[in-house]
Amino acid sequence: MSTNDTELSRHSRDESCHPSADPSIVCFPENREDIERILQTARQQRVPVTTFGAGSGLEGGSIPVSGGIVLNTERMKQIIDFSPEDFTVTVAPGVTRKELNHFINKHGLMFPIDPGADASIGGMVSTNASGTTAVRYGSMRDQILDLEVVLADGRVIHTGSRAKKSSSGYNLNGLLAGSEGTLGIVSEITLQLHGIPEHTVSARCTFPTPKACAEAARLVLLHDIPVMRMELVDAVSVCEVNRFGDYHFPEKHSLFLEFAGERKAVVHQAGLVEELMADAGCGDWETAEDSKERALLWKARHELSYAYRHTVGKEVLGGDVCVPISHLPDLIDYSRELAERAGMKAGIFGHVGDGNFHTLIVYDPKISEEQEAAEQILEKLTIRAIEVGGTCTGEHGVGIGKRKFQKKEHGPALEVMKEMKGLLDPEGLLNPGKIFE
Repeated sequence: MSTNDTELSRHSRDESCHPSADPSIVCFPENREDIERILQTARQQRVPVTTFGAGSGLEGGSIPVSGGIVLNTERMKQIIDFSPEDFTVTVAPGVTRKELNHFINKHGLMFPIDPGADASIGGMVSTNASGTTAVRYGSMRDQILDLEVVLADGRVIHTGSRAKKSSSGYNLNGLLAGSEGTLGIVSEITLQLHGIPEHTVSARCTFPTPKACAEAARLVLLHDIPVMRMELVDAVSVCEVNRFGDYHFPEKHSLFLEFAGERKAVVHQAGLVEELMADAGCGDWETAEDSKERALLWKARHELSYAYRHTVGKEVLGGDVCVPISHLPDLIDYSRELAERAGMKAGIFGHVGDGNFHTLIVYDPKISEEQEAAEQILEKLTIRAIEVGGTCTGEHGVGIGKRKFQKKEHGPALEVMKEMKGLLDPEGLLNPGKIFE
């Protein structure tokens, strides 16, 4: 445990621009029994508990807005069970995705979910994280076989099994993944793993508009080509990442793609997509098969958000709406239109293969009008996304920033969610102030 000012400050914020809030104490459990004792004390003293992973969240989900206890899982690093013959692994929540892959890669296996940051597995469960490989592997919810969860009343439950599928009972895995620590504290995660593809080819090409990029991405999906990654990066963002990381990409609206599998099949897929992209009007087509070149390409893509967020003297408001694929080109156009109309600098990029894209609005925090304009842009974009059948957040979670959109998106179902929260956490001790207003 720590009440050191430095530790309290470190746990008062995440990577978002939401206001920080100091906890009263930070606890560092090392196993499930520690979590049980922390929750027992919290019940006795009626003190709120907020779980903290790597602190890489973007919606304030781990900010202890009500003070109390922060439960940091960074010392829970155990690989509890590894069964390569079953393609499964069970880990403690503090293991990060890079640590997990370092452990399993030498066995020819990989964990494919890649949100960019080296997030903790527990944190990724909390927000139902996904990332650049979502077009092929889906989100965290699709990888979870079982969770061990400590409930607010002290009960310990398992939500699934080690089998790859089940028709038994309610899908508690689905309920807990994305609940942002408001229903229970995850103490173990059992995941399904995947074989490392034999061969990988990355590619990049440019288009005259972001909308053209989105339409080209839809063309790839229409031809049922099994891409591993398919990312849109607009010209503003390419300029930003070139400046941040000293890259030299053409400063045009771009698609970044990756193909993985059996060598001949992958080469054929990349060639087919090159033809499709040429028909769609692309330029600057380049491929990379060398592992260092591919790593550099995706390193640049993952640095996009940090390139914006680490601009001196500026803050960034970010959205991550997800919409049906058919509406993606128009929503991207609408996003750019809103920013230009307000005279704001904005970047648009994201996982266009699954309809999820990010809009980052840069503003000066000393100028209140700029912050208000940025907020209005994201609010209008989010409402439009919901109106066309989409969601206010594709992967970042609700946290603090997306609470105001929950009623519009879920309607009467929001009351059912609140009833579930009341059933599992009647005193409201687990991560209060998140998801619901």
